[in-house]
Amino acid sequence: MRAGDGDRKQVADQLKTALDEGRLDLSEYDERIQRTYAAKTYADLDGLLDDLPGTVPVQHSQIQPAPSAAPAGTPVDGARSAGRQVAQWVGPYAGVILVCTLIWLITSVSSGHLQYFWPVWMLIPLVLGVAGQVFGDGRGRDRRRRR
Repeated sequence: MRAGDGDRKQVADQLKTALDEGRLDLSEYDERIQRTYAAKTYADLDGLLDDLPGTVPVQHSQIQPAPSAAPAGTPVDGARSAGRQVAQWVGPYAGVILVCTLIWLITSVSSGHLQYFWPVWMLIPLVLGVAGQVFGDGRGRDRRRRR
């Protein structure tokens, strides 16, 4: 099974703790940390922590495989899934709108009168995107790809 960034980070943190406690010298820590970040599978992480106290070897840990993704076209809690998709891009995009509004506000205050509220144009993609996620069935793109 492939190891993820979080798995490598956890092993690296344990190695750092062992270095700080004096259980590893600097050269051994360097060698093990290089092997840790080069690891692609859990088997590559085996043996890096075995001789250190207070660590559980990877093969004895309670790792559970990630749930398999639903096949394309299968509804998975449609409303909740659409809501999560909207939330993933609305937050950052709302931040962009906020920055643009702040720029407009600063320029209006510095000029002494209200300027044309140009950030309103930034709302158009937001409204269209939310409407597409809420009212669209999500299958239009898949149908076009299959043809």
